[in-house]
Amino acid sequence: MTRFQTVKPSTLSRDAFISAFADIYEHSPWVAEKAFDLGQDASLDEIETLHQRMRDILLSADHATQLALINAHPDLAGRAAVQGQLTEASTHEQAGAGIHQCTAEEFSRFTELNEAYKAKFKFPFIMAVKGSNRHQIIKAFETRIHHPVDTEFKCALDEINKIALFRLLTL
Repeated sequence: MTRFQTVKPSTLSRDAFISAFADIYEHSPWVAEKAFDLGQDASLDEIETLHQRMRDILLSADHATQLALINAHPDLAGRAAVQGQLTEASTHEQAGAGIHQCTAEEFSRFTELNEAYKAKFKFPFIMAVKGSNRHQIIKAFETRIHHPVDTEFKCALDEINKIALFRLLTL
């Protein structure tokens, strides 16, 4: 088990807990709120334990709530990234994958894929990009766009939970 380096969740007040973990799930502080409301104990000082709790909260939410969380995520190499409107975590994640180094043709391809994906699935393409590069992301886009909607919805939730774990590991 991995302990948090910068925070000790079991000792935080509700407000401090929510502040510390509000953006683990993109623009969805309700996950942190519910995680706190389930009770605090020393086991939450382990990243994997808190992640499992937060993961379970997301997976037990109703479809509409899950969809809203998926839709809170920005497009990869999308308008928000170009205009500098991403959350700090999303900015670092996309930069780490080299998305900011895309050629004009690659940005065009990302735009084309983002639009086609959203037209088909009615939510943005989600991928935990840590450890990937822009070429691998485009390849994943090109593969996943052919999946059925229910498969991609589940995949989006799985990727969001990976993103959450990566974010928790930075704390």
